[in-house]
This record gives sequence, structure tokens and C-alpha cells, in this order.
Amino acid sequence: MKLELQNLSFSYGTQEILHDLSFSVAEGEFVSLLGPSGCGKSTLLSIIAGLTPVTGGFFVNNATIGYMLQRDHLFEWRTIYDNVILGLEIKKILTHENIERVNRLLERYGLEAFKDKRPSELSGGMRQRAALIRTLALNPDILLLDEPFSALDYQTRLRVSDDIGEIIKEEKKTALLVTHDLSEAIAMGDRIVVLSERPGTIKKIIDIDFGSLSPLERRNAPEFQEYFHELWRCFS
Repeated sequence: MKLELQNLSFSYGTQEILHDLSFSVAEGEFVSLLGPSGCGKSTLLSIIAGLTPVTGGFFVNNATIGYMLQRDHLFEWRTIYDNVILGLEIKKILTHENIERVNRLLERYGLEAFKDKRPSELSGGMRQRAALIRTLALNPDILLLDEPFSALDYQTRLRVSDDIGEIIKEEKKTALLVTHDLSEAIAMGDRIVVLSERPGTIKKIIDIDFGSLSPLERRNAPEFQEYFHELWRCFS
């Protein structure tokens, strides 16, 4: 088990944001976290990342964390290569082995030819791939994804979510994705944890099974609409 939450709660002053959350994320699993705005989804990622202390219950995390935010936060004054090795520089682990790993990731995921470019010279989808490689460069056990596709237009979003979903699967990473998008949650996840209005509590957990289909292929599968309607009923 990579991550386990037991009766976790969080309050900000007198306002309760999260209430009595209990669920686990297994190794290699992709869990989508879905819920209305303000229910505490991003706060939960911040807690798991160790940036925000819990105020009730606890969680067990025996893994290293990689955090991918809503925007890519690439630095324009650095090349793509210099951006993706930034975490290694900060942690002072810019070893030969880690540099080779970065070069393999850039080549494998189509950015090797662009490593000397500036972020403004890349498309939104390529920038998100660069941001993911920057996160993967540190070889985290768990990826926390806080609406990483929300800044993209719809067509790019579909393409990039498929791309990044496949990268995460190929790299055998455990992932927890925050999203407002029901279709995205279904297309990406092995399970969906649905939160209620604030204070966020677990309303439902839905197992998703499409076999080995990619996120884009899932959207065209006959089961997709069944899952969508089941999710929609959670919010109606």
C-alpha cells in the first residue's frame, strides 16, 4: 500500500474543510479525486505532500512524492533541459545516473529535439510533458496531479491527458489526480473517489475497469457512458 488515509479531517480556523476521510491508494494505481469546487480536493493533495498539517485523523505515506500543479511553471529564462533538471539541482543530486535518466525521458517522450528551446517556443501540450518529466526526474513513488490539464484548450486537453496517462502507466507510477471533469476522471482512473460539498466527505468510491485501453480509447468504449451516468447521479 502506497498511501492510506484514516479518518482524516482538516479545519481552517472554525471552518471544517475535510471530514473523516478514509481510503487507500495501492502501488501502481491511478485514483481520480472528484468533487464540487471548494470541497477540499487540492487541500487534500497539499496534506499528502506534507505542506499542510492535518487537524484530525492521520495518513500513512511510505513513499516519495512528486507534485504537478495546474500550470507548468516552467521558467522562461531556462531551456527545457534546464527546466527539467531543476529539481535535481535543488536537491543536489545531479548525478550521472540521474542525468542519463532525464535524457532517456526526453527522448522517449518526444522532447529530445526541443531540449534547447525556451518554454515559449513549445505548445501547451509539450510544456505539460516537460513539466511531467521534471517531476519524474526525481523518480517519485507517487504523483499528485492537481488539475494539470485545466489550462489547456479542450482538444489539447484530450490529447495531453491521453499522453500523460500513458507515460504514467509506462513508468509504473502511482497517481492521485484532482479534477472537476467527470469524463477525465473516468478516462484516467482505476478508481474514482467522489467527495461531497464542503466539508468534503467521501460520497462514493467507484471502481473503473477498461482493461488495457488508453484514456482516449476509454472515451469511445461502451462502458464509458455507464460510468458517466453513475458519476452524474452522485451530483444530481
